[in-house]
Amino acid sequence: MARGEPETRTVENAFAADLFSGLPRRYDALAEVLSFGQNGRWRAALVARIATAEPTRILDVATGTAGVAIALARRTGAQVTGVDISESMLVRGRERVREAGLESRISLQAGRAEELPFPDGSFDAVSFTYLLRYVRDPAATVAELARVMRPGGVMASLDFFVPPNPASHGAWWLYTRCVLPVAGAALGGSEWWRVGRFLGPNISSFYRAWPASRIVDAWKAAGMTGVRHKPMSLGGGLVMWAVKRDA
Repeated sequence: MARGEPETRTVENAFAADLFSGLPRRYDALAEVLSFGQNGRWRAALVARIATAEPTRILDVATGTAGVAIALARRTGAQVTGVDISESMLVRGRERVREAGLESRISLQAGRAEELPFPDGSFDAVSFTYLLRYVRDPAATVAELARVMRPGGVMASLDFFVPPNPASHGAWWLYTRCVLPVAGAALGGSEWWRVGRFLGPNISSFYRAWPASRIVDAWKAAGMTGVRHKPMSLGGGLVMWAVKRDA
């Protein structure tokens, strides 16, 4: 990745920023309601993987409204840096950080996961959530995330997943294609209708191209060892974690 040059958003970056631009004010509350509280469980699982390493410097990528950054600061003694491409999400994130009294521990800034503005080995741990479906090259993005983490550091991620069990998959398909858009519109208006319509097909198409095994291979190619992943909530979510190989 080039350093010291102006950031150039890809089509995928611009789409993601636009998709989430109208959601920040009620994002956290509606994310919990529409996921039946599972989003919080998945975040807690991710945070636990990072916290066990006792890091002092954490980078949280696709930080959004800083939900994971706040949870990491509360579970560890680390300084947390959050990065996101959506300015509106960052505005809400800074409000939440102030409300939590964590301004001295958490800093948020605009940035792209594909070209992070930090030197090699700057962090002890890296977390990212709901990210790889919104970048052009997931493998290159994982390599960039690993670049800014020191050898021996821990990386953990969270995203939606496609349930492998046929019965669970059927229920998931019905919910994401039919119930989610209508419920989103009823609770959050047109912006949530748009997101609800987008998510199910996007998740399915992503995992057709990037099954979990291919994502694991990308982590390994980026220098991560002991890559593990755990489906959550009958396969509706996926938490992945690993340690960066020593130099």
